[in-house]
Amino acid sequence: MRRLLRIGRLVRVGVRTHVTYMSRSPIEITFAVLVPLVYATLAVYLFRAAGDPDRLLTASVGAGLMGIWSSVLFGSGGAVQNQRWLGTLETLVVSPTRLPLILLPITLATAVIGTYAMVATVGWGWLLFGVPLDFAHPFLFLLAVPVCVLALGMMGLLLAATFVLLRNANALANPLDAPVWMLSGMLVPIGSLPGWTRPISWILPTTWGSRAVHAATSGGDVLGPTGLALALGAAYALLAVAVLGRVERRARAAATLALA
Repeated sequence: MRRLLRIGRLVRVGVRTHVTYMSRSPIEITFAVLVPLVYATLAVYLFRAAGDPDRLLTASVGAGLMGIWSSVLFGSGGAVQNQRWLGTLETLVVSPTRLPLILLPITLATAVIGTYAMVATVGWGWLLFGVPLDFAHPFLFLLAVPVCVLALGMMGLLLAATFVLLRNANALANPLDAPVWMLSGMLVPIGSLPGWTRPISWILPTTWGSRAVHAATSGGDVLGPTGLALALGAAYALLAVAVLGRVERRARAAATLALA
C-alpha cells in the first residue's frame, strides 16, 4: 500500500513539474496554441466543402483529438531529447527509481497539455464558425476525453522507450503523426480506409479512445470503447515496462544516452 502511495505521489509531482516546465517553453506554448486552431479551421472547411454541415462539431472534436495526439507524440520525444541535451538523461537512467516511472509523468504531462487542444478546437469552432455545441452525451463526453488522454499517454510511454534509444527522437516522431490519427479515426472514418488497415486500427488504444469521444459527441455506445481504450492503454503500459528494460541495456551498450 505504501509503495502504491509512493508511486502515486511520484506521478503526481512529476506531472505537475513537467506541465510547469512545458508551460514556460515558448516553443511548446506556440505549438500547443496554434496547431489545434489550424487543425480545427481546416477540418471545418473540409466538412463544409463536403456538404456535411451537420457534422461540424464532429470535425472540431476530431481536430482536438489530433491536437492531443500531436502534443503527446512530439512532447514525449521532445522531453526525452531535452533531458539528453541537458545532460540529465544518464542520471535519470541510473537513478533508484525505475525508468518507466520517470517517463510516465512526462508522457502524461504532454497529454494534459494537449487537453487544451480539445477545448481550443471546440471553442474555436463555436466562436468563429458558429458550430452548435449539441453533444449527444455531454456528461459521458467529459468522461471519454480524460480516458482518451490517459490512453494516449500510455501509448506515448511506449514510444518514449524508443526515444531513449534514438539520439534524434524527432526522426521517429515526425512520420508517426499523420498515420496514427488517420488509422485511429480521429477525423477520417476508419471505414473509408483500405481494409488491410483495420487490424492495425483495432490494436491502437487511440482508436477506441477516439471512438468513445466521437460517440459521446454524435451518439452511440460510449462505455464499451472507453473500457477497451483503458484496457489497451494498460497493455501498452505493461509492454513499455518490458521494452524499456531492453532499450535501457541497449542504449548503455551502444553509448547513445549522451549527445557526445
